[in-house]
Amino acid sequence: MPDHPPDPAHPWVRRWRWRWRTASFRRPTRAMRRDLSQLVCAAAGLGLGLLGPLITAGPRADAGRVGGVLFTLGFGVISLVSIIYSVLFLVVQFSASAFTPRLSLFRQEPIVWRTFALTIGVFVFCITSGLAIGSRKTVSILVPGAAMVLSLLALGLMRTLQMKAFDSIQLGHALTAIAARAHRLYDTLYVRPYVPGTAAAPPPPEATGTVVRWTGPSAVLQAVNVAALLDLARERDLSVAFHVSPGTTLTEGTVIARVTPGGAWEKALRPALVTGVERTFDQDPELPFRLLADIALRALSPAVNDPATAVEALDRIEGLLVRLADRDLDVGRFDDPAGRTRVSVPVPDWDRYVRTAVDDVALAATGSPMALRRTRDLLHTLLEHTPEDRRAPVRERLHQVERTGGRTYPLVWTRP
Repeated sequence: MPDHPPDPAHPWVRRWRWRWRTASFRRPTRAMRRDLSQLVCAAAGLGLGLLGPLITAGPRADAGRVGGVLFTLGFGVISLVSIIYSVLFLVVQFSASAFTPRLSLFRQEPIVWRTFALTIGVFVFCITSGLAIGSRKTVSILVPGAAMVLSLLALGLMRTLQMKAFDSIQLGHALTAIAARAHRLYDTLYVRPYVPGTAAAPPPPEATGTVVRWTGPSAVLQAVNVAALLDLARERDLSVAFHVSPGTTLTEGTVIARVTPGGAWEKALRPALVTGVERTFDQDPELPFRLLADIALRALSPAVNDPATAVEALDRIEGLLVRLADRDLDVGRFDDPAGRTRVSVPVPDWDRYVRTAVDDVALAATGSPMALRRTRDLLHTLLEHTPEDRRAPVRERLHQVERTGGRTYPLVWTRP
């Protein structure tokens, strides 16, 4: 069979090639940037610390006193940042768990590792300069001046870090951060408007080919490097149909994909999978709804009993569902110019989004008229913004909520 490689100039293929490559390696790149920044700051502090005592320009100061100041600043800054990090992470983790244990927004903020990297640089500079002064009698005033400026800069970043941490333990900030990341993800994934009357393409047949199973320890599939898989399919004339999507927990024996034609393809597919210990926003469009629903469910639990928090979470859920109501969600198939599907990845459809966002919350809201009314208003609004052929799952849930509310709260169940 002749090979039909995906046309790299085709805008759809080019857009997905860039998008999935970027999303797939975003997390490893962030980790490398974090480690590299600390290494660069430490190296810069070492170099400046060795060169600083050699400066002859400017007024001179007693070397003994300058050395004491440098050691004090170095150990003081590193001790302070250690205490702040310990306390902040304890407080933030405790507060985030009050919303949902899967909420890990603060520790992914760049300010966290940038502050630590600069602090390491300041510490290395101060200690190196103090040791490099050696037996000198005097040293340029620029050395302690630079140490003071760098220490103040580190303190400024620590203050910014504290403000970020304090914001992250606030409900409104957490909900807004989840919604903002979801908006960026959806605007990247779902670029085409939904055309009423069009159905999702049927999945490729699964009767032939080789089943590829997960053989490693349990892990969460965080991303799939579709760009690399398209290159592999072009080179070896393959079709890869994934059975799992980003966000799925892989256990030993889980069917990952089916590859046609048959062969030993496990080693070829594994490098294209990015796994970790938790779900991420990179290629998991269902995660924002899961987080918001979890926050609402915890608020509606008998132990917490905070329906107002659930209502705020439902506000964000409504905004995300309305945003997806008129988008083409069938974005998981990648065809070559000849129309043959080279790679397919399961993606949530409209019914899946509505089910994840509404079903559990609507059931838990039965004991709260406030939350149940907000769920009803959400479904009414969604019904107005949803194309006709997508309204069935919304209408079904609206009727169920109306029946539940009218039966449970007959005296107060009136829509304003």
